Amino acid sequence: MDLGIDRQALVPVVQQIVSAVAQWIGQSGAGPGTRLPSIRQVALDNLLSQSSVIEAFERMVAQGLLASKPGSGFVVAQPVACEEGHWYEGAERHWGTFVDGPLGELKLGCGWLPDAWRESDDISYAIREVTRTDTAGLFNYSTELGLPALREQLLKRLAQHHIHTSVDRILTTAGASHAQDLLIRSLLRAGDSVVVETPGYGNLYRQLAFHGVTLLEVPRVQGGPDIRALQALLREHRPKCLFIHSLYHNPTGTSLCREVAEQLLALAHRENFLIIEEDVYGDLHHASCTRLAALAHDERVIYVASFSKTLSSALRVGYLCANAGVVAQLAQLKTLTGFGTSRFAEAVVAMLLANGTYRKWVQRLRKRLGTHMKATLQVLEDEEWEVFSVPAGGMFLWARPGEGSAAKLQACARQLGVLLSPGALFNPGGDPSDWLRINVACATDPRALALFRAMGPARSTSTILKTTSM
Repeated sequence: MDLGIDRQALVPVVQQIVSAVAQWIGQSGAGPGTRLPSIRQVALDNLLSQSSVIEAFERMVAQGLLASKPGSGFVVAQPVACEEGHWYEGAERHWGTFVDGPLGELKLGCGWLPDAWRESDDISYAIREVTRTDTAGLFNYSTELGLPALREQLLKRLAQHHIHTSVDRILTTAGASHAQDLLIRSLLRAGDSVVVETPGYGNLYRQLAFHGVTLLEVPRVQGGPDIRALQALLREHRPKCLFIHSLYHNPTGTSLCREVAEQLLALAHRENFLIIEEDVYGDLHHASCTRLAALAHDERVIYVASFSKTLSSALRVGYLCANAGVVAQLAQLKTLTGFGTSRFAEAVVAMLLANGTYRKWVQRLRKRLGTHMKATLQVLEDEEWEVFSVPAGGMFLWARPGEGSAAKLQACARQLGVLLSPGALFNPGGDPSDWLRINVACATDPRALALFRAMGPARSTSTILKTTSM
């Protein structure tokens, strides 16, 4: 059993063993009771220590993927029954979406970076330094607005984005979703109406619906929201807010253009509504860009960002920038509902910002994503998939097969061990759609390439699939 262990990778060897064996089980069709090679044999074949193989197999027993048979070694365990025909990535409404599945499926449409892309050394160093030098960070609450050292770094970052504010107008949160929740609770009431983009971020739809807010859908086009459609909604419904994703929109990968941005701000001023601008993928931008918060907006724009998508989902550090009155209101609610954010996590992020580590990491990430974006676009073109827009960078493509039914796509993906994020997840009503969100960080995996080819025209003679490496 060749596990393809990469000793230069940042992912620990034991985790690589777990992932490789899980992938082998999924792709080989090994049924329950299938005996694995002995620990000694696996270690010899892959130049590993037996202790590493033992630890990996024991982890897989704990996950329910393997079973230990005394005198017989390890065998494939009986899998947990799952509903036939269910989209496993399915709704992204189940927690299993956010962790590695027992069979090591490829999450082609996930909204974050694969673990293999993460760089843990710098975070580990920052954690050790905070532990050594900031005892308060280990035991104490953060301040109401958030750790001052972090807000000072955020102020500098916002200035680089041409967003001019002050530290008392910056509030830290436990990620962007927490920021959105605070805004919804503070600014809206049941029965209020807001405008959301479609396709758009499914979790935002569910947050708004939970609080009884009426969602008005405006189509997302290449340059931002469809202005004519928005004007019609404004005339009829008088919504309180517009929620918008300016840069590298989730899921289409598009970015706001200057002309649309200026029209949005003019409408907000004339029709008296707020704009909630989310910018969680903005750090991936390496070209000229337009942020609403960087333009003259008469305090009608509330800016929301996070480090979860680029740095670490586990740290849960986000922030928002608004006028002093809104920030004071949100800070009070933040204290009432959670007694503050993690001082320790904020200290770690502040250190990574202050010593330049985060800036260098993002530069490397942009370059790597750019390479994968180019390769993925080429594959999709060769296999005659339709792409909604060609992004200038970022993580996402919004695409659909040129041929084949949704049922064929689903069946093919299941057979290849690929989990999809179908278009139904990205509109408020969950209406069926043949569009898919594709994360380019996962799109050069052989399983993804096989799926693209399987859903391409039978006459395709593309050699990309044979030559693109992982």
